[in-house]
Amino acid sequence: MDFPSSLVQKAVDEIAQLPGIGRRSALRLVLHLLRQPKDFSERLSGAIATLRQEIRYCNTCHNISDAPQCNICTNPLRDRSVICIVEDVRDVMAIEATGQFRGTYHVLGGKIAPMDGIGPQQLTIDALIERVEKEKVKEVIFALGSTMEGDTTNYYIFKKLSDFTLTFSAISRGIGVGDELEYTDELTLGRSISQRIPFEISMKS
Repeated sequence: MDFPSSLVQKAVDEIAQLPGIGRRSALRLVLHLLRQPKDFSERLSGAIATLRQEIRYCNTCHNISDAPQCNICTNPLRDRSVICIVEDVRDVMAIEATGQFRGTYHVLGGKIAPMDGIGPQQLTIDALIERVEKEKVKEVIFALGSTMEGDTTNYYIFKKLSDFTLTFSAISRGIGVGDELEYTDELTLGRSISQRIPFEISMKS
């Protein structure tokens, strides 16, 4: 694709690196930006720069936050005895959108995937164990996608926490095998949380 301007080409090259954005879509976005008032582009670039400079991760659950602790962990109405383990912040948003869960979360930052070079050390599993040791946790809910990597990660954490007196549960299999939480409709996801099952049973299904 030939560009009439090296500046346009550079902008397209950068935007095309975003997930789900091909070069044609990137070009449409660049041309759209050129049609907007200059202050629109300045606000957009300023918002992105501020995001990268000031965004934080919760010291407790590793959710994205504007402060040392996220608004879920600081909410006195949340049940801190229940921790829902998820892969990333998109899963927190998906579960929160159902309005069916009033506990807290722990964001792992991924799943164990040796083929991709991701082991337990690259995830926040040690921080999770520390939370269980220090806080009065009664239940741990496994809410990773039902993929091979998700099941492997669930079982690894289960073994690491098996010496603690905890109830282990998993979201029910209303979510199909291989599905990711962020793409599951709110009704199905909400039912999977509220109708969760013992983790030991989920391993047999």
